[in-house]
Amino acid sequence: MSRLASLLPDAARLTLGTLTAVPVAAPRRVDRRVAGWAMALAPAVGLLLAAVVAAPLGLAAGRAEGSPLLLACLAVGALALLTRAMHLDGLADTADGLGSGRPAPGALEVMRASDVGPFGVATLVLVLLVQVAALASALSVGVGGASLVVALVTGRLALALACLPAFPAARPDGLGATVAGSLRPAGLAVAVVTSVLACVVLGAVSGGGGEHGAALLAGLLGVVPALLLARHCVRRLGGLTGDVHGAVVEVGTTGALVATVLALP
Repeated sequence: MSRLASLLPDAARLTLGTLTAVPVAAPRRVDRRVAGWAMALAPAVGLLLAAVVAAPLGLAAGRAEGSPLLLACLAVGALALLTRAMHLDGLADTADGLGSGRPAPGALEVMRASDVGPFGVATLVLVLLVQVAALASALSVGVGGASLVVALVTGRLALALACLPAFPAARPDGLGATVAGSLRPAGLAVAVVTSVLACVVLGAVSGGGGEHGAALLAGLLGVVPALLLARHCVRRLGGLTGDVHGAVVEVGTTGALVATVLALP
């Protein structure tokens, strides 16, 4: 337990510094054990982001009836700022690499390039439109804030799951290589329990006669398309990169929003 306690401060700094724009001190050490626990804490970071965005969103929704689309746009934009749009950048780079039609080494070079190609632009536009549309739909029936919390937690749970040993690194260097395959059973349990508890609690307090709660729990299904993407990248690229990890977050978040809306009565 004392060894774990010594790892957690660095793990918290690593996950906050990597997944958010929150200014934190650099971790004193970064190794695979620290990285594994950083990924285990990723769903908790989703809760932190949700506290910053979803709470004001819920308050604004009560004062701005008739403008769920505007509120959804502002929320998605705020999340891009709070994460330095890093996950969106990874999504675009991953789309360009996968869409390049090149063998794995060439596709990885495309993903390293600083510019965004047509596949990346099209994917970004589509994903952001779906996020805004789904969140606006949830806001219109009074579960916008709760659905956003579930989506943010689910996206980071997908990231944690994509760091299981089944998903190796595509490159030997970079932070992506450090976190790839680093999540161990204890960390997995922390990530899953955090995510499920968050969804259960939100479902219990969301109202709607239990139907809203069931819809919020359905949001956890967002991990499915995210992990399918990760699995495809293992086959196509030989493993995952930091860009793919970012794409997994965005696909998981989007999938959770869509699953929640589709499950609403």
